[in-house]
Amino acid sequence: MNKTQATSQPDINRKTHLSTGEKLEQRNHELGILKAIAEELNRAVDVKSALENSLGLVAELLGLKTGWVWLLDEANNEPYLAASRMLPPFLTDRPSRMRGKNCECLRTFLAGDMTGAANVNVLECSRLHGEIDGADGLHYHASIPIYAHDKPLGIMNVASTDWRGLDPDDLQLLYTIGYQVGVAVERARLFDQTLRLATTEERNRLAREIHDTIAQGMAAAILNLESADVLLDDGDPARREKGRDKLRKALNLTRSNLEEARRSVLDLRAAPLQEKPLAEALEALLEAFGNETGLETYFELAPGTIGTRRYPARTEAGVYRVAQEALTNIQKHARANKVRLTLETELINGSEAMTLTVEDDGQGFDPAKLAKAPENAPDNPARRGHFGLIGMNERAHLLNGTLNITSCPGGGTFIELSVLIS
Repeated sequence: MNKTQATSQPDINRKTHLSTGEKLEQRNHELGILKAIAEELNRAVDVKSALENSLGLVAELLGLKTGWVWLLDEANNEPYLAASRMLPPFLTDRPSRMRGKNCECLRTFLAGDMTGAANVNVLECSRLHGEIDGADGLHYHASIPIYAHDKPLGIMNVASTDWRGLDPDDLQLLYTIGYQVGVAVERARLFDQTLRLATTEERNRLAREIHDTIAQGMAAAILNLESADVLLDDGDPARREKGRDKLRKALNLTRSNLEEARRSVLDLRAAPLQEKPLAEALEALLEAFGNETGLETYFELAPGTIGTRRYPARTEAGVYRVAQEALTNIQKHARANKVRLTLETELINGSEAMTLTVEDDGQGFDPAKLAKAPENAPDNPARRGHFGLIGMNERAHLLNGTLNITSCPGGGTFIELSVLIS
């Protein structure tokens, strides 16, 4: 059963029994909380930070410890868990229980029911109803709607083992907090969109830079090589020496252009992510890989993972590049027949995490031999693909994630990248 809880008359009138000094102290405390929330939200530039900071302060206001936030995905209006704080074991042990469905507060919010969760109210939590073990005694939560200029964005829930009544002042205060959070979420999303636009502009700048430096440098190297080709066949020793000088110039130009290319590539962003969500971009990448190599490819989106959802640009770019490098290594070294790529998001200890796995049935390798192979022996079979693995590890490190590679000769290779979404 899931219902709005009735509020007892003594609880509703609890503030009428406070002295003037106590009322003033209570009001100052509430204003202090609003001020603290406003300051925290003004400092936050990403959605996750804004929500986590707000959860903590709202929990402090109501003397609670547990809470979570549902946001509506911008692409498909589907709810997803955007932030959480100290969830009970019943929910953290089974992340599937915190998927955005079968929830009374979300149902009423999406339906625009102003007597339910579309307004501030105390509800019996449908996820915890009837649970005793692992629920830490939690059964009720306050649902605080999050709006930005009348646009519904989601719900903030803060939970308690029991509830006092929420009087009109409480309701107005929580509604104000919800509006503050909504404005901050909208601002953070606009910031992320601005970052994506800036990334596109940077990509265009790099394209112009490549044209103005690398392309022109390569054209100059070709001219020197063409001249050398003619001069080296000449019978005059002086002209042959001039031809060798042209070769040296071409070699120096090529080396310089190679360094310029490496620098530019390190600055490039994942262009497909400008137009597509990460899941779609990965699926398109794998499909193109299969068409080019002729290998069997399989893309999987784990249950509960939203394919149309956008994640922070930094996370999307890093995960996409690791997948790209893994496929490049398979093409060059694995001698595989099948490749499987899987993307999953889940709740781990109250935080949302993303896992990318790339698996092939190729010849595999011995990681121990790879680690011991000399750095100055790039032709050593044990070193093949080494620099690609270094790049993937560096990207995982930049994302504060972990990269695990499991392989053995004749047993294929399994690559798993895990990162917290931030």
